[in-house]
Amino acid sequence: MKFVEITDKTIAEAVSKALAELGTTRDRVEVEVIEEPSKGLFGLFGSKPAKVRVTLKEDPAEKATQFLENVLNKMGILANIKTNLKNDNLYIEIDGKDSAILIGRRGQTLDALQYLVSLVVNSGKEDYIRVILDTENYRKKREQTLIRLANKLANKVKNLKKDIKLEPMNPYERRIIHSALQNNPYVGTKSEGEEPYRRVVIFLK
Repeated sequence: MKFVEITDKTIAEAVSKALAELGTTRDRVEVEVIEEPSKGLFGLFGSKPAKVRVTLKEDPAEKATQFLENVLNKMGILANIKTNLKNDNLYIEIDGKDSAILIGRRGQTLDALQYLVSLVVNSGKEDYIRVILDTENYRKKREQTLIRLANKLANKVKNLKKDIKLEPMNPYERRIIHSALQNNPYVGTKSEGEEPYRRVVIFLK
């Protein structure tokens, strides 16, 4: 990580000079005081200035963008990458002519790529950042499809009075099914099985 060590009369002045040299702001750096300032004898002899080490914090959005640009370049895909870091969620949108290739069967390629980006972003970090990767508005379309499927199958369970097991889904998609039917008066949902074959079961209450 990029850092500078600055010496000045006070800690505040040293930090200010370091921020100017790095071209950044206080919230994007970590400050380590190497030496406290000292006035010395009678404020005249043996005085020492402050010395600080100011280090740029890693930017998760920048790390994600660099990783994705490298992957897309090797895949021969030209696309724009837009990021938005909100609280502890990093939203990434890939927009390009061939970006639909990244979705894969039922979003499996997109999910795999999202997982890899999450590993890169959270490497060496204490605070976890959730990565949400999307392209062609796939996530929203998939959510709407799953909600329609959940309601359709809920009616089927109600009429047939028989449990229905859905195909294996990732945790994100299972949550959509659970959420869609949580207030249904006739059916309930549960998850069963082990990853990556864990699935939702819709049962009659």
